[in-house]
Parts: sequence; C-alpha cells; structure tokens
Amino acid sequence: MKNRFIQVILCLVLLSSCVGVSSSGIFGTGVSVALDPRTVGTQLDDSIMQKNLATRILVKDKKYLLSVKSKVLDGRIFLTGKVDNPEEKLLLTKLAWETKGTRSVRNDIKIKEEFNFKRSAKDILITSQLRTAIILNKNIKATNYQIDTYKKKIYIYGIALTSDEKDLVISEAKEILDVKDVIASILLVEDLRVQKDWLFFIINYVCRISGDRGQIN
Repeated sequence: MKNRFIQVILCLVLLSSCVGVSSSGIFGTGVSVALDPRTVGTQLDDSIMQKNLATRILVKDKKYLLSVKSKVLDGRIFLTGKVDNPEEKLLLTKLAWETKGTRSVRNDIKIKEEFNFKRSAKDILITSQLRTAIILNKNIKATNYQIDTYKKKIYIYGIALTSDEKDLVISEAKEILDVKDVIASILLVEDLRVQKDWLFFIINYVCRISGDRGQIN
C-alpha cells in the first residue's frame, strides 16, 4: 500500500513538471506548451522564420524595433504596428513575403496621421468598391488579396494564380471612380519560394527512394 502511494505521488510530480512548462512563443508568455497545437518541428520553423524576418526588418531601419511587431504561426506571418506612410507598409509586406517558408501574410499595420473623417470615409468606400468587384469577378480569387486605400491611392497585397489574374485585379482597381493611383504588390504562385522549396524537396525525396530501391535490388 505504501509503495503504491509513493508511485502515485511520483506520477503526479512528473505530470506537473511536464504540463507546467511554459512558453513565450506565439501564444504569449506563460502559456503552457501543452496548449500549443503546433508540432515541435512547426514551432521550430516558425521561430526561425520570425527571427529571420525581424532581423531583415531591423536591417532596413532600426526604428521598426518599437513600431512594428511580427508573429509567425504555422508559416503564416502577422504584422502589426504603425508606420509613417503606405510605402513603408508596402515594403514590410514584401519583406514578409520574401521570408523563406511563408504561406500567407496578414498586414494590420496602421498609418500614423491625424484622423480625417471625410477622407477616411472616401477611402473606405473605394476599398469596399474594389473588394466587391474582385469578389464578383469569377476569374479572381478574392480571398488571396488584402486592400488598403490611403488618400485615394489603392494599395493591393496578395498572390495571383496567374499573370492574367494579376492584370485583372489591377484593372478592376483602376476602374474605381476617383482613384488617384494603384500600387500593387502581387506575387505569382510560381514565384513563391515556398513552392520552389517543396519542388526541391519532392525531387530529392523521389531520387532518394529510387536510390534505395536500386540498392535493395
């Protein structure tokens, strides 16, 4: 009976030591690792991606250290913070997409400036009109695009399946009334590094399997 009691106590200690380990990763400081649904490999990949992106952002300008934050979850990059102008936001979006292993980018960075209700209302209307237009266009996958409008200039970020789709999105934007300019940062699927990496992985895997079979035979 005494031995069994000791075994139960030891089990409880071991369980508490496992579950009690905390992480300061994507879910925040003090959150149990047991609650993180990602595999250890995915967590490691995300950590490498986040450090890579953070370093490249700081190389561009050290002021981003305090003004811009990035998080990576399962290859998906989330950007938050404030910048001085839309061009900076566009630059940071490009840096995120150029990070090896990126699956998607969500840019929620805001532009620093005094609020102007009239201009803001017009910009929101332009964004809504373009969003509706690309949703209704069956040749465009609308969910692949993020749209921002600032002082009647449309900024488009996203991925196009083909160059024709990319041209269609830009064309739809230029047809919106009162638009001064269209600045697009649209990548083609075939240009994404992650696609090339997967192709390289598959080729290597097939070659290795073929080699192993050759040795067996």
